[in-house]
This record gives sequence, C-alpha cells and structure tokens, in this order.
Amino acid sequence: ELTGELKLTLTNEGGNVTQEVVVPNTVVTVGKNFIASRMNTTTTTMSHVELGTGTTGAAAGNTALETVISGSRTALTSTTVTNNAVAYVVTFPAGTGTGAVTEAGIFNAASGGTMLARTTFAVINKGTDDTVSISWTITVS
Repeated sequence: ELTGELKLTLTNEGGNVTQEVVVPNTVVTVGKNFIASRMNTTTTTMSHVELGTGTTGAAAGNTALETVISGSRTALTSTTVTNNAVAYVVTFPAGTGTGAVTEAGIFNAASGGTMLARTTFAVINKGTDDTVSISWTITVS
C-alpha cells in the first residue's frame, strides 16, 4: 500500500507564515507502475513538483494535473529516504506558481514525464511576492 501526505506552507515577502495545509494524496496508477518498474530497471527519479488550480479530486487514473499553473513545475530541493518513506521537498519562490493554488503533483521530468502522486486542497492564494514550500512524504506499507 502506498500512502502520502503533502504539507504546504505559504510565506509572505516578510518571511511570515500566512497559511499552512496538510492533506493526504493519491498515489496514481502510473505512479505505482513507475515504482514497480524501479525494481527491474533504472528509470528517471522523481524530480519536480507542479502546481495547479484544478478542483476535481485526485483519482488513481490521473496522469497530469487538471489545470496547470503555467511555469510552475519546479525542481525538488531535496529527497530523503527513511526506512519505508520518501520525503520530497520543494520551494516555489516569489513569481513562481502565482495564483489560486488548489492542486499539486510529483513528476519525474521538467516537462511531461510520469506523475507519481496528485492531491487537491483548499485554495492557497499565492501572491507574486509569496513563497510556497512543500514537504511531500510517500510511505510504502
């Protein structure tokens, strides 16, 4: 069983945390297939997170975000494996991923690629000067 949790923190230009959200995610079918393929081959690793404004709940059949915020796909700043969990961390700086953010996905490429997981959440209004940090943990149990 694969489960996940996304922690999203919105910080204003003064460095003050203005909103924080913690939500479960859906590990999608293509993500599960990707994990299974890692047991047999060397494929690219998960490397990016993308933000969007879609509001339809995550489903196992998802392969992309519902409504991408243009230019929001951002490279991970770190990946840490601890026992049966992988933690992905990314920061969207001022000017990146601006808008009414309601969904996020983890991908293995700067564009296109395979999506590992997707989640939706209550709106996070990211202004141009705001920063969003995400810590996303996927657990295999």
